[in-house]
Amino acid sequence: MMLQDYVCIDLETTGLQPKTDRMIEIGAVKVHNGEIIERFETLVNPQRNLEERITMLTGIRQEELAAAPVLDDVFPALYAFLGDLPLLGHSVLFDYSFLKKAAVDRRLTFERKGVDTLKIARKYLAELESRSLEYLCRHFDIPHRAHRALGDAEATDRLYRLLAERFDDGTEVLFAPQELIFRAKRDQPATKAQKERLYRLVKRHKLTLEAEIEGLSRSEASRLTDRLLSQYREG
Repeated sequence: MMLQDYVCIDLETTGLQPKTDRMIEIGAVKVHNGEIIERFETLVNPQRNLEERITMLTGIRQEELAAAPVLDDVFPALYAFLGDLPLLGHSVLFDYSFLKKAAVDRRLTFERKGVDTLKIARKYLAELESRSLEYLCRHFDIPHRAHRALGDAEATDRLYRLLAERFDDGTEVLFAPQELIFRAKRDQPATKAQKERLYRLVKRHKLTLEAEIEGLSRSEASRLTDRLLSQYREG
């Protein structure tokens, strides 16, 4: 049942919600016949300010992201790298949900199968104190650069192979790809009129926004405009 060809993927993000949060780092390894043959790694400019808690967790700084490419510039290469291979991840549905949302926003199809090492660990390592990737890597002495996308992807790949060697008897379906299901609705970019209105509000009230106006979706621009109008009591 153990996979031999797949992509192990990990994302660092601004938060946990694919509808409202953004990717800030992508790391992936492509595996063929059980061996890593290619790596993909990039920071991603989320076009919004990064919360301090994310910097504390990942070590990624705002100034690094400001110099990084935006997702529109990154996603075509990532999409090609992933191909139609199954995905492997530790809580893989989290990463898939952000990837699926990004694909749908760009009118691309992204239906995949995947394997989740967290689900495997929960079944076979229930006696351990934790099943987090960081804890499991310490427990099994797996080299790990924690909370950085490529480091997490490489560690997850090693963890999967270790768990398969110990627990896969050829009948355990958790080691084989299962359909990943996440429903994503396409967000359209903010309209010219929406952006112009926001620029006027920013100029009039001398505001500094947390997000870049040019990177807002139509729904995000609408919510932000409503909030500013309410806050400054404008019609």
